[in-house]
Amino acid sequence: MTTYFVTGATGFLGKRLVARLLSRRDTTAVHVLVRNTSRDRLAALARDWPNADRLVPAVGDLTEPLLGLDPAGYDGVGGIDHVVHLGAIYDFTADDAANRAANVEGTRNLLAFAAAAGAGLLHHVSSIAVAGDHAGRFTEADFDLGQSFSSPYHATKFEAEKLVRAQSGVPFRVYRPSAVVGDSRTGEMDKIDGPYYFLPAISRLAALPKQVPLVAPDFGATNLVPVDYVVAAMDNLMHREAPSGSTYHLASPRPQKLHEVYNAFARVAGAPRVRTTVPSGLLRSTASRLATAVDRLPTGRATRAAVLTELGIPLEVLPHLNMEVEFDTARTTSELYGSGVHLPELRDYAEPLYRYWRAHLDPDHARRPGLEGRVVLITGASSGIGRASALAVARRGAKVLLVARRVEELEDVRSEITAAGGEAATYPCDLTDGDAVDGLVKAVLADHGAVDVLVNNAGRSIRRSVQLSTERFHDYERTMAINYFGPVRLILGLLPSMTERRFGHIVNVTTQGLQTDTPRFSAYLASKAALEEFSLTAGRETLSDGVTFSSVRMPLVRTDMIAPTGSYRGLPASSPERAAALVVKAIERRPQILSLPEGRAAELASLAAPDLARFAAHLVYRVMPESAPEARKLPRQPAPAAVAATLTRMFWRRKA
Repeated sequence: MTTYFVTGATGFLGKRLVARLLSRRDTTAVHVLVRNTSRDRLAALARDWPNADRLVPAVGDLTEPLLGLDPAGYDGVGGIDHVVHLGAIYDFTADDAANRAANVEGTRNLLAFAAAAGAGLLHHVSSIAVAGDHAGRFTEADFDLGQSFSSPYHATKFEAEKLVRAQSGVPFRVYRPSAVVGDSRTGEMDKIDGPYYFLPAISRLAALPKQVPLVAPDFGATNLVPVDYVVAAMDNLMHREAPSGSTYHLASPRPQKLHEVYNAFARVAGAPRVRTTVPSGLLRSTASRLATAVDRLPTGRATRAAVLTELGIPLEVLPHLNMEVEFDTARTTSELYGSGVHLPELRDYAEPLYRYWRAHLDPDHARRPGLEGRVVLITGASSGIGRASALAVARRGAKVLLVARRVEELEDVRSEITAAGGEAATYPCDLTDGDAVDGLVKAVLADHGAVDVLVNNAGRSIRRSVQLSTERFHDYERTMAINYFGPVRLILGLLPSMTERRFGHIVNVTTQGLQTDTPRFSAYLASKAALEEFSLTAGRETLSDGVTFSSVRMPLVRTDMIAPTGSYRGLPASSPERAAALVVKAIERRPQILSLPEGRAAELASLAAPDLARFAAHLVYRVMPESAPEARKLPRQPAPAAVAATLTRMFWRRKA
């Protein structure tokens, strides 16, 4: 019967190896080192492991002397047959102190524990990183060849293996995996690493015709292995007879050219493939000089890092993509011969890797096109544009969250959507009440997890001239409360969850009046202009977070909002359904500003002939009657006299 002690049991490799050890017939117990804060994670993993009753948690820490354990408790009858040391930090972006604490001091503490516990055999999981910048062949018997190291991770993995070789008080074996990718059968992977950083770019290139031939520089080679091969190989090699110090390269015997790696994934993604490579010496030298020049500029390095971050590539990983070393795997290949464990070719398992990444790890996954399955929150959804927009997005498969003050009308819209086979929920809310908006955000996120699209449609319009507003400052306050502060508070409440998911789109229903500066709407247009400018500014900040903004500059729409203005009854106006089509267009295409040709024409006219445009607007103002009942109190010139006076002032101003 066999007993194991494993560090790093909850990691990517560890959890798979522990499952295999538990399933072995001769296993008595598998003791696993686990921090107190990780016990729940271990328990969750154990639910899927075979023979979980053989699992024995050992609460301790790699950074503690003797791992924070009492070795005497492990050297009784049977003792520990195998100590498997997987615990380490693998992060090129981590600093030297973090790497040293886990990789070097953690290994030192593990060695002391193994010796004190009288362990039978130590299996140290190192890395091909120990080869450093060595160029050429690196055999399983090689170790210190005078190589140097480009990162704290590489250097500390070398130091850890050096400790094992020099200070191990028990027989040992060393395993050096290369860059480990997902499972070759299922594609399962737990984090973005190595080639995964470039999958978003490959995915986006799939928008091009795949027949387009690409020419790329020869950027060298890498070395990848799937996790299931590493685990199966270790399980087999651990239980074979071999002398102490035996070392195994769990790596590809042939370096994988980077353009071949690209092509393996491009074939699956439907992206164009590299057909020809050219020597990269000149290009690499030019790129290096350019990068150095950029770094010397103020904020140059930060700018370069920001560009790479936008592409999803940490600056720290770039130096480690290409390796000039070729790893000899002769011993490993010989030992595994006839065992049924073999290393598949990347081209044979790139598809499951890509499919799993696309479904689970793609940072752009939430940005899929279309409205099917989207959660869309619409304010002012009880009538008019909001109601028509809710019905329109529901027909396209979205789950609609209906927000307005009027409960009964909201329920009518919800019933209409569900009767047609759609899905909707109602959330009565007064958007001018800050506490109510905060409560709305909490309720929506608790019920649905996230909002994909927010449509700020609720609004208030006041048609009143400035002359009639001098004693009505509250009109401006009320208009800003519903048209600006309410939507902004809602945006700010939902923004963190959108940023976390790296997707969100906000549609603000504004007005064509922003292009015509229509008189008598100073309160309304100012509030809509504020919302639109907020969104334009915020959208420039949140672009790399996947959160975008659109403003729909609506024309006159025949809704309850314009009903009190009798002079509008004879004017041409759009229907709520046509207005809703503009909202849907903004959701699907995500423009910054969505406006109609007549609005753009008015805007162009104001730029080309500002005085004439102002005079025309004033003329309309003088001709059109006031809506406010107090208009009769305002002394007014007859329209012809006012027009003549205005023309005279314009003429004399130009002459002067």
